Amino acid sequence: MKKLFSLFVAFFVLIAVSYAQKGNMKFASETHDFGKIEQGKPVTYVFEFKNTGTDPVVINDAQATCGCTKPSWTREAIMPGKTGTLSATYNAAAMGPFNKGITVMSNAEAGQTTLYLKGEVVGQKEAETATAPAKTVKKSTKS
Repeated sequence: MKKLFSLFVAFFVLIAVSYAQKGNMKFASETHDFGKIEQGKPVTYVFEFKNTGTDPVVINDAQATCGCTKPSWTREAIMPGKTGTLSATYNAAAMGPFNKGITVMSNAEAGQTTLYLKGEVVGQKEAETATAPAKTVKKSTKS
């Protein structure tokens, strides 16, 4: 009887440990669209995440798909319920549309997550018209 009870306890502990939740990175958004940006003017976006798990999360590394994107991130452990950030800067050197990935490696439950920056690099004049506020035209009330 003692052996059966011990076996049951060992099995229960094994199951509980295997289903225990680790740290979990929940990003507010995994993709950011810059829209039209001016060539030669680097742009930066800060991805925010919350640790929704039960253990601290540590980002071990973050790598971009090319040298045109540079990530930086919160280096200290993110405790459960707290937030951290990963900042990514795109250098906007080449004209045309872009879609760049940043692979984030951590001790979180998922192990790795991929974030994306997208948009279109355009010339100065096109960038100015894309970001300029629309002018409102007032209608005359006279008949």
